Amino acid sequence: MPRTLITGGAGFLGSHFCDFLLAKGHEVVCMDNLITGSLENIAHIKNNKFTFIKHNVTQHIKVDGPVDYVLHFASPASPIDYLVHPIPTLKVGSLGTHNTLGLAEAKRATYLIASTSEVYGDPLTHPQKEDYWGNVNPVGPRGVYDEAKRFSEAMAMAYHRAHGLDAKIVRIFNTYGPRMRLQDGRAIPNFIYQALMGEDLTIYGDGSQTRSFCYVSDLIEGIYRLLISGINEPVNIGNPKEMTIKEMAEKILHATKSKSKIIYTALPVDDPKIRQPDIALARKVLDWEPKVALDEGLQSTLDFFKTKVSTL
Repeated sequence: MPRTLITGGAGFLGSHFCDFLLAKGHEVVCMDNLITGSLENIAHIKNNKFTFIKHNVTQHIKVDGPVDYVLHFASPASPIDYLVHPIPTLKVGSLGTHNTLGLAEAKRATYLIASTSEVYGDPLTHPQKEDYWGNVNPVGPRGVYDEAKRFSEAMAMAYHRAHGLDAKIVRIFNTYGPRMRLQDGRAIPNFIYQALMGEDLTIYGDGSQTRSFCYVSDLIEGIYRLLISGINEPVNIGNPKEMTIKEMAEKILHATKSKSKIIYTALPVDDPKIRQPDIALARKVLDWEPKVALDEGLQSTLDFFKTKVSTL
């Protein structure tokens, strides 16, 4: 039975990965300091092969016994989170990555860093391929997240080259689904929350900026295929179907039958104008591509949000 450590395991993506690996027969150690994660995300897990440890991974990590996989998902991931917690974001991407890599090396475990499409910054190429180095402002407000992830990628590759560590890098594009926070700060949860509450839907900029939205179950399947592969180069995992933010807002208004209006406000500093993954590499080496249609994924997400709003 494989034994896997997941940092950030009580977060949106981490908790879904806990479920996925437990279903695969793994023993799972979930580690989270709950700065943005929530025990609600793992409260449903009733499995004697699951352990939760509250711990900040920027401090020394100690896990007794064997560990076969170390998955580093810990990090604030929404702009409202990493702008409020800029230094913890930098520390979890640097010190946290160093600590988890050290543990993986000591345990001779396979390592995976959950990186992001934000390493491409406000891209000058479209769609974004893994060999694009990015257009990032290192001293802008978003730099605390972008550069933390770029550093974590560099550190993972250094351990791979210097120590022969089996390190994987997944570049995650916009993902959505159940367990996102009501006021997460990202487009889909923001729009759904505002629509259900009868509030105006807030679009930053003119709404022409694009994103590509991947449902969480598709993303988790793609990451797992990378984890068990022989690939050590970065791999994009996301949905290549691109749409504007305004189109997404209109779709959510329609799905919720909301009478809310769309309002516009200033675009945040360094906000990417376009975002679309080139997933040719994932198709080739992982035989992976997303399968969940947007309408299906949005309905599942909407159903989850309705249960949350009903308790307010």
